[in-house]
Amino acid sequence: MADYWSSVIMPMLEGAQMTLLLFFIAIIVSVPIGFLLTLAINSKVKPLSWLATIYVTIMRGTPLLLQLLIICFGLPMIPGIGEYLTIDRFAAACLGFILNYAAYFAEIFRGGLLSIDKGQYEAAKVLGLSKSQTTRKIILPQMFRVALPSVANESITLIKDTALLYAVAVPELLHFAETAVNRDFSIVPYFIAGAIYLIMTIILTVFFKWLERRFQYE
Repeated sequence: MADYWSSVIMPMLEGAQMTLLLFFIAIIVSVPIGFLLTLAINSKVKPLSWLATIYVTIMRGTPLLLQLLIICFGLPMIPGIGEYLTIDRFAAACLGFILNYAAYFAEIFRGGLLSIDKGQYEAAKVLGLSKSQTTRKIILPQMFRVALPSVANESITLIKDTALLYAVAVPELLHFAETAVNRDFSIVPYFIAGAIYLIMTIILTVFFKWLERRFQYE
């Protein structure tokens, strides 16, 4: 058992650290970018709104795996400038996840904004609140409350999508599981990997349930 722990489970736990690192980087950066994209889409500056809409459409309409392959392997092949676009695989993967998930979060936040009754803007105006005060104190709290369940679902999807790192040769959880399977000719590492993913998603689910309850009582 000790040998199995050191040769199979420990490397997989190390891979899980890479999985979690990518998750936290992607979620911390893509959420604010997604919110800025929402503001850009709703902007009265039409070129800005169009560009943001086109960006979100492209990123949501093409597979994340394809985007990762382009960033990791495609950009360095561009004649003339390819050598300047070659970056570390993990950094490239982080960039791909951030760009992709920012588009999804943008749509989630946009849906949250659309769910707010227009009458609340008028009521805030009657109360003498400025546009910035209305946005900060009334609109944004409600938007985040409405969007939170969708953000939770997207975050859980993100932690599972980190398995795509395997396709761009970044050593994460699934990589070490596959290595153990090929070495030992056993499917047990797959089940161990599945259990680790399940534990991570359960922890994330519990956290977001707690967050939703906090928002309900505020």
